[in-house]
Amino acid sequence: MPNRWLILVTAMMATFCIGGTYSFSIFAKPLMNQYSWSPSQVSLLFTIVLVMMPITMTVAGKVQDLRGPQVALAIAGIAYASSWFFSAYVSSLTALYLIYGVLGGLGNGAIYSCAVVNTVKWFPDKRGLAAGLTMAGSGVGVIVLAPFGTYLMQSYGVLATFQIFGAIFVTLVLIAAYFAKTPPADYRPAGWTPPAPNASSSISTGDKTWREMMSDPIFYVVWIMFVACAISGLMIIGHAATIGVEAVKLTPAVAAVAVSFLGFSNTIGRILWGWISDHLGRYATMTIMFVISGAGMLLIGSASTFISFVIAIVAISSCFGGFFALFPPITGDMFGMKNFGTNWGILFTAYAPAAIIGPILAAKVKEANNGDYTLAFLVAAVICAVGAVLTLYCQYQIKKRREALSIGQVS
Repeated sequence: MPNRWLILVTAMMATFCIGGTYSFSIFAKPLMNQYSWSPSQVSLLFTIVLVMMPITMTVAGKVQDLRGPQVALAIAGIAYASSWFFSAYVSSLTALYLIYGVLGGLGNGAIYSCAVVNTVKWFPDKRGLAAGLTMAGSGVGVIVLAPFGTYLMQSYGVLATFQIFGAIFVTLVLIAAYFAKTPPADYRPAGWTPPAPNASSSISTGDKTWREMMSDPIFYVVWIMFVACAISGLMIIGHAATIGVEAVKLTPAVAAVAVSFLGFSNTIGRILWGWISDHLGRYATMTIMFVISGAGMLLIGSASTFISFVIAIVAISSCFGGFFALFPPITGDMFGMKNFGTNWGILFTAYAPAAIIGPILAAKVKEANNGDYTLAFLVAAVICAVGAVLTLYCQYQIKKRREALSIGQVS
């Protein structure tokens, strides 16, 4: 029997590479200088990556459900690393959109799906913690790769840095793919007995196919919850430095220090909230996170000091990371683990509209209100409140279904 903790650690190596994508801002200015491209032309690269991720997650999840994680993760790693390596050889913006944006986004989503889905299957007793730790790899990647990439660009230039990153990424992901194994059917860790189904957390009476999942109205409630949770985090990630300088009146250097808390709190949030959900319950934890995230959006709208700005960033980004630790185990809890890869990939499609709405909403509000973001923050806070209400509604519906099922079994 493979060591499940070794599988988790090597899965974190794979998601560590995704941190290169979330460090994109360090490459924006060098690319503009290299090719005389505009900020909007370069920033579209990152948007394309985010939009492509959900597409391949569904496909990679299906391949993994049918063929296992090794082949799927290896192909994903080669595609992702190739997008970095071969981006060094293009000078056309359209070609870069296709190679870095489309191919990189597809590889990114596939790595994410394969690493998280397989690891969670090995930890039926700690699904929230396992998902949080696996996805924390990308947060660690940002913390390490952003300064490392900056150093490489200062020494060798942006194109050579793309090549070096590509070589590093293919090595790490292929190592993770080698150790990725599928657990036996109905796997249970030694000494662990599955608890009785919780009326407030599970409606799974078997393993649902993606068609059965999508025919269930509660799937769409959870999908909207996912959109709601991602909007506020992506809004802040895309504009944090600008907000610090223009709204809070910090110097660029001080704003950069404040923004560094984004990566740390996002990483810690994935682990912490995942662990809390294993003990407190998924929906109770998620309700608390929506409240904290909404409060953070209100606070950042009125922040006038470094301390208040950092508190707001930590609140929002830690919950943003935590949401990504909770939704994979929620998918497994609700719809079973047999088709978990496919089902989680379909649910993750909610990330695409959030990736568009969050950053663009902030930009449009700023343009329409002479640089004032306040209305965008208020809208995001209201969306968080809606997410909290939907979470409570989802918990109520699950409890009703479980109780009805229990009555039917007794009769």
